Amino acid sequence: MGEISLNELEARADAAGIDLSQIDLDSIQLPPGDDFGIISDDEDVYQEEQMDFDYGLGNTIVVDNLPVVPKEKFDKLEGVVRKIYSQIGVIKEDGLWMPVDPDTHKTLGYCFIEYNTPQEAELAKEKTNGYKLDRAHIFAVNMIEDFNRFMKVPDEWAPPEIRPYVPGENLQNWLTDEKARDQFVIRAGSDTEVFWNDARHLKPDPVYKRAYWTESYVQWSPLGTYLATVHRQGAAVWGGASTFNRLMRYAHPQVKLIDFSPGEKYLVTYSSHEPSNPRDANRVVINIFDVRTGKAMRDFKGSADEFAIGGTGGVAGVSWPVFKWGGGKDDKYFAKIGKNMISVYETESFSLVDKKSLKAESVVDFSWSPTDPILALFVPELGGGNQPARVSLIQIPSKEELRQKNLFSVSDCKLYWQSNGDYLAVKVDRYTKTKKSTYTGFELFRIKERDIPIEVLELDNKNDKIIAFAWEPKGHRFAVIHGDSPRPDVSFYSMRSAHNTGRVSKLTTLKGKQANALFWSPSGRYIILAGLKGFNGQLEFYNVDELETMATAEHFTATDIEWDPTGRYVATSVTSVHHEMENGFNIWSFNGKLLYRILKDHFFQFLWRPRPASFLSPEKEEEIAKNLKKYSKKYEAEDQDVSLLLSEQDREKRRMLKDEWEKWVSEWKRLHEEEKLLRQMLRDGEASDEEEEYEAKEVEVEELLDVSEEVLFEFGQE
Repeated sequence: MGEISLNELEARADAAGIDLSQIDLDSIQLPPGDDFGIISDDEDVYQEEQMDFDYGLGNTIVVDNLPVVPKEKFDKLEGVVRKIYSQIGVIKEDGLWMPVDPDTHKTLGYCFIEYNTPQEAELAKEKTNGYKLDRAHIFAVNMIEDFNRFMKVPDEWAPPEIRPYVPGENLQNWLTDEKARDQFVIRAGSDTEVFWNDARHLKPDPVYKRAYWTESYVQWSPLGTYLATVHRQGAAVWGGASTFNRLMRYAHPQVKLIDFSPGEKYLVTYSSHEPSNPRDANRVVINIFDVRTGKAMRDFKGSADEFAIGGTGGVAGVSWPVFKWGGGKDDKYFAKIGKNMISVYETESFSLVDKKSLKAESVVDFSWSPTDPILALFVPELGGGNQPARVSLIQIPSKEELRQKNLFSVSDCKLYWQSNGDYLAVKVDRYTKTKKSTYTGFELFRIKERDIPIEVLELDNKNDKIIAFAWEPKGHRFAVIHGDSPRPDVSFYSMRSAHNTGRVSKLTTLKGKQANALFWSPSGRYIILAGLKGFNGQLEFYNVDELETMATAEHFTATDIEWDPTGRYVATSVTSVHHEMENGFNIWSFNGKLLYRILKDHFFQFLWRPRPASFLSPEKEEEIAKNLKKYSKKYEAEDQDVSLLLSEQDREKRRMLKDEWEKWVSEWKRLHEEEKLLRQMLRDGEASDEEEEYEAKEVEVEELLDVSEEVLFEFGQE
């Protein structure tokens, strides 16, 4: 269907007898992948690129530096070129054209090759640019689109236009909310909405709502500055002082996944494309953009197999995120795992550190410290157990090995960093001597201490299955769920014992809990022991300082739990991805009091808006904690005002209900009076409605119930 104008649309509607003014256009859902000629407001940015694809130019490469041959050698040269390039992708019928000089009848030294897809053309350019056919002929390969772009460059240089400086919006304005509230975003149906969490008034306060804001999902940037949306043409980020304006777009057709660097400087986008030959692996394209300028800093392209080494999850076998960011909030380094190596890049030039990858034979997993440029990597056993497994800590950019631990009889390892980078826990699953079963222990690295000492921790029953592990944020404690379902145990440990700060010690074990997931408050101290999915949303709010339960509750079939960034409130939600019933979310206080509940059909997503780190020094935060009563007076007064307001609202509500009731009774009495004559007539002239004025009489009534006839003698018988 071609594009039609508004006038044509109105004419067609009139002919069909349809009143367009009565139609809610926002409620119309188009089939996936079809726009019916309706142009998206994101479409304009990509029109120029799209035009080239429409003419097939995006699929075409130019191969230069071919041998110049006479007519009799033409077929042989064409056969060689076709053999090289048909191995990379499917060349269209009549898609290889080698021009010939009309005077000499010799080839001109170049050819054009048209593939089925732009991805195959790009891959051919990457694989064969610089290919050495022989000593005298080294291929120079370009996309034909590049020639079009180069031809548009003016012959004479002109100085760039200097635009006047226009101050930008304060993108952190939401942090100045007088009520110190936090925001969250939800997606339900076709709508995406941002709210304030107005816990004092026990309800969400709307900020911004938009239908079809994204085509798949939304994602906050790690410091909360931007909200990212995903579209067929690419990704976009939104923000602003008072509303959500589009700040930048990032062109990446058919993008599926996005990921921000920790400091929000860069955005990584991912797409996967099916090849023409079904036997080939999917084609993967990854772009890294500068968030503020929208400039593409680096791209990575290849088969899905090249990006599927190590890790789990993601799409099409690819572990996501492919690139993990290191070095804290400076966004200085990023790395990906490869076959027998880890490739570490620096963002100054977006090239490999020291121009080479870090060699690590058979490496299967790695993880960055959240705060420092330190890599932890895991290499499994090799040579049938002759070479033990090992965990190594590597300093970047020097690639110096800071610490190494050999591990024997290992079946699997998981790496867990504490949020400040103070500790690293390595969960090690080991085989028993018979190799028929495994048991679990922990290797605990004290990263900030001299020589990085390592401590081994085994549970009281080392055969217990480990269900979950979680560090206390910014703290020295960790929690472990261990044992057998449906009632495993939960144990708490501290990296500082009472008498020795350098020894791990157990704080307590809670027996027989309906829990399979752990959710620490971002400020530490409090934790939720949650039984999700099979445990039907059991919640236990636990105070680890006092080692006591504050509350137990249930959010039936809850699928997700997320603390707000301050640790004051918790959201539990049921998304329609897992359950069709009772979709929506609950907001709880940190100590387990249910504040309010919102039900939403087709509920997909709930995300708190992150906050940047506090500018207060640790000393200032400690001083505030010590003098909390002084600071809290102001907020207690505000809370009291809100409480009085809520009480007044409750009283007003009750007064309105009472007035409504009295109005209804008055109306009923009026109707009763109007019908008095009718009632008197129906009662044969009795006027009174009062029951006590009537005399009750007992009347006996005889009633014939049944008649039967019975023959006693029958004549004629002896």
